[in-house]
Amino acid sequence: MALESLQSDCVSVFVLLFSALSLVLVLYKLTILIVSRKDVLRYTKAFPGPPPNFLFGNMLEFKQDGTDLDKIVDWGKQYPYAYPLWFGPSICFINAHHPDYVKSILTSTGPKDEFGYGFLESWIGGGLLLSKGQKWFRHRRLLTPGFHYDVLKPYVKLMSESAQIMLDKWEKFANTNEVFELFENVSLMTLDTILKCAFSCNSNCQTESGTNAYIKAVFELSSLINLRLRMFPYHSDLIFHLSPHGFRYRKACKVAHSHTGKQEVIQKRKAALKEDSELNRIQAKRYLDFLDILLSARDEKQQSLSVQDVQAEVDTFMFEGHDTTSSGLSFLLYCLARHPEHQRMCREEVTTVLEGKDTMEWEDLNKIPYTTMCIKESLRLYPPVPGIARKLTKPMTFSDGRTLPAGARVGTSVYALHRNSTVWENPEVFDPLRFLPENISKRSPHAFVPFSAGPRNCIGQNFAMNEMKVVIALALKRYQLIEDPAYKPNIVGRLILRSLNGIHIRIKPVDLNG
Repeated sequence: MALESLQSDCVSVFVLLFSALSLVLVLYKLTILIVSRKDVLRYTKAFPGPPPNFLFGNMLEFKQDGTDLDKIVDWGKQYPYAYPLWFGPSICFINAHHPDYVKSILTSTGPKDEFGYGFLESWIGGGLLLSKGQKWFRHRRLLTPGFHYDVLKPYVKLMSESAQIMLDKWEKFANTNEVFELFENVSLMTLDTILKCAFSCNSNCQTESGTNAYIKAVFELSSLINLRLRMFPYHSDLIFHLSPHGFRYRKACKVAHSHTGKQEVIQKRKAALKEDSELNRIQAKRYLDFLDILLSARDEKQQSLSVQDVQAEVDTFMFEGHDTTSSGLSFLLYCLARHPEHQRMCREEVTTVLEGKDTMEWEDLNKIPYTTMCIKESLRLYPPVPGIARKLTKPMTFSDGRTLPAGARVGTSVYALHRNSTVWENPEVFDPLRFLPENISKRSPHAFVPFSAGPRNCIGQNFAMNEMKVVIALALKRYQLIEDPAYKPNIVGRLILRSLNGIHIRIKPVDLNG
């Protein structure tokens, strides 16, 4: 009996200690939250904005029904230049939507904010998108040669091949006048292209039956990260990890990494490159892919990237080079379906340039200025990355005299910036002539930032623009794009710009004699 009593007393003491420690931890976390909130309230006083809920900030205003981005634009009309956007009790971004503010933010060298972008790290690692400081600077310098036009030039042929596979699949829709969903088709095509350009891999992903596992995983990961941003309790790594959503996230990560995370592929290529150590010798045999560039890169001390660093850059390139481009292309096709007069002018331009060819070549890319203006206007209305976040490393004073301290979180709402009526006349109207040189010169260069701007702009923007030009040119040569008024995209921002109900159009074969 005495032993049982002692054991019972020990258990009671343990429970008491555990409860006390838990209470101390909760009080500690609560104290940090309150102090942090007071600091944020102090420096956001000068920035009026929509009133937040104490726990969930402004997130309860967002219904995830296709109207959230319009709300961001409406708040921009009510609160000029920038306003606070709260994601919880103490997480707040000063959300900029005017070129003067955007210029200050994007030309600074401040790192990406760890709050939102940190949720991505277990997926894409510490590549260019997420790294900061000397690591970012070193990687940026090492990767820049990979986007030189000599490297990009042979990719045009690969892009054309992938586009033709997709367009061949579309023949069944052209012959039946059936409405079909674009985004999934385009995603498979951009995935096919990125696998060829990154790994010299012919995946056959466009012709395989069923839903592609990688695309499904990316969609799941994007949705879950968006959920974490909006739900205050999920800001805690522990709570999210223990939740059903955390389980789904880890499962989707495994699927994504199974497509990009084969370290034996990297090691095998590394060994092969030792035999052909000079890139020009490799280039004489075949085109250079992204993996060649990564594995051959050397800094001033002749140090290469580690296998882990290469893996992170591959994961980043796969995500950014595939998902963002598929968003941009899908909305571009939709825009031209909605505006047949501009579609006709693009087709006439493309037909003249191609002169009967079935493929685009490098030299053709700069011969389609009207089509390029339509691409830019589509990127203005539907930027693939609708928002960018940074954390200030030093105090910042804006053009109107308002200031923010080091440590403040700042965001650029690219979607609201591109629809700011004080910058763009009739911002909801599709008007490619906004991008005539004489009209561009009248605007701030920071009024249009689909690929960000400043030192941390998108390193792959030329790759993306080239792919968009190739695909739209070949699509317009073969098909007339037709809007179906019954299908309107319900637009949401989930890391990239998506539509809740897909993007639907009809097509019919082009009659060049008609």
